Amino acid sequence: MENFVVSARKYRPTTFASVVGQRHITSTLKNAIERGQLAHAYLFCGPRGVGKTTCARIFAKAINCLNPVAGEPCNECESCRSFNENRSLNVHELDAASNNSVDDIRNLIEQVRIIPQQGRYSVFVIDEVHMLSAAAFNAFLKTLEEPPHHAIFILATTEKHKIIPTILSRCQIYDFNRIKVEDGVEYLRYIASQEGVEADDEALNLIAHKADGGMRDALSMFDKAVSFCGTKLNYKDVAATLNVLDYDTYFSATDLLVEGRYVNALMLFDEVLSRGFSPQIFIAGLNAHMRDLLLARGPAISLVEFTGSLVERYRAQAAKCDEGFLFNAIALLTEADGRIRQSSNQRLLVELGLMKIAGLGQKKNDDTLSATFQTDFELPPLAAPAPATAQPAVAPTPQPVAQPAPQPVAQPQPTPQPVAQPAPVAQATQPTATVTEGAQTEVRPRRRIAGTRPSISSVSINSILSDTPSPRATTTESNETVEVVIDKASQEKLLAARDKILAAIKLKHPRHLSVFENMVVEQNTITVKVPSRDQGEELSRSHIELGRELATIAEVNGIVKLEVVIDEHIRADRPIKIEDRLRHMTAKNERLIEMMERLNLDAE
Repeated sequence: MENFVVSARKYRPTTFASVVGQRHITSTLKNAIERGQLAHAYLFCGPRGVGKTTCARIFAKAINCLNPVAGEPCNECESCRSFNENRSLNVHELDAASNNSVDDIRNLIEQVRIIPQQGRYSVFVIDEVHMLSAAAFNAFLKTLEEPPHHAIFILATTEKHKIIPTILSRCQIYDFNRIKVEDGVEYLRYIASQEGVEADDEALNLIAHKADGGMRDALSMFDKAVSFCGTKLNYKDVAATLNVLDYDTYFSATDLLVEGRYVNALMLFDEVLSRGFSPQIFIAGLNAHMRDLLLARGPAISLVEFTGSLVERYRAQAAKCDEGFLFNAIALLTEADGRIRQSSNQRLLVELGLMKIAGLGQKKNDDTLSATFQTDFELPPLAAPAPATAQPAVAPTPQPVAQPAPQPVAQPQPTPQPVAQPAPVAQATQPTATVTEGAQTEVRPRRRIAGTRPSISSVSINSILSDTPSPRATTTESNETVEVVIDKASQEKLLAARDKILAAIKLKHPRHLSVFENMVVEQNTITVKVPSRDQGEELSRSHIELGRELATIAEVNGIVKLEVVIDEHIRADRPIKIEDRLRHMTAKNERLIEMMERLNLDAE
């Protein structure tokens, strides 16, 4: 049986021209050989598996070649043949990971003094040089700075920052780049042709992406895939072999989220978990997929590291996605990815993120909300809203209804609104007992500024998890538009019922009484200021119930909007000292002093 040699060793480059993805370095080294401008010390640094040691060996062979051709070794002279047969006395390799003491450096210095018997230079290649101890570095300084004229040092490392500055200042530094995906795919295709293996572009792309810029890792994965699949590599088998999520999973998840089908997206995520992948891997991969889709929308598609048919798939799906949807989706996924390591329930965190993105996908199809930069999230209803059975009591002039994009399930029709309006949202109401069903409170969205996070008043957890359908104008099965009801006298009714509203808040929601005491009423909008995000979020969760209560108390036949503003100055105005708190409490209830005296209580 013939001995098997792994591809990383079998196809290791032997000339500068065969080095993959490091043209800026190989060109410089060849020019230095042609012109005879050789330094006494070189430092090759970069990620693993990108060709540092390979270039050091080729360089060592080329500078001793008797008949170099354009800076390349001829592989025919005695020096080249002895190097290829591993019997050259001019090239010395030292592994600093296991020879990192002062004594090892002393032995190296003794070898440096010996003049080469054949060739012009003695080349010393020190791999993983950052592993040398501090004392070994100091012992090596003088020899590295002023070596004999026949000695050349080539240091290689993956961690340049661990090398002391005095060593760096004595070397010519060459930074190796990560190998690009397209270069890796091209080299893998060449090796597959040499080995008689048929491989599709998507399989090779997957291997190159998984290698993350390292050619040695890519060749190891290639050998593993060939061992599993045989002489024909296909995308599905390679993904199963390397235990990575295939591109189809992310394409399918994105389609579901764009369409607002959060239930199907959660089922797809459950399938991913059942295949043994962690939530962190899924959310990181989906985030990278969204990023590639955003870049694929314009000339920045060149930054997407894909080749062949995959580029066209990204371009086609990117055309279906709105830029605002992709920006917000990436922001949500990035936030979830940062919190997932500390989360005690990673699955729930990812599912919540998917539901938020599905809400974004539903909003994308609404021209009105996209025109007014709406940023709150709602889940699309699982079924079409029930058709209205009665005409509204008071209705404004009907407005034309924009046709929504076709959806797998029946979706509400959007009602265009003037851009000057802060995205009014309403639902059909009825003049009798069903009026309170239409009176809702919403958290008014604010215009989103690039680089800022939305406030609690613009992103509500309740709007995500609530089973209440989105408060938009609905249509019947016969496509008959149901008019939106807005009570023109809502401001007068709310102001007249102010005392009743405060009494009801004090009875049912005493925590929010101080907030509603300073409420401002403008038309059908109630604006309240809260001192913290927690209280604002609590109001957001109960805004539907509050809206119904306020509408019932004030007898408003239409929409009641609630705008929550976070004002941290309110917190600063609160009493902090115990004496101030006691004075503040007794001002509201004078009998508190009497109670403290009877119970023999102090201020603390």
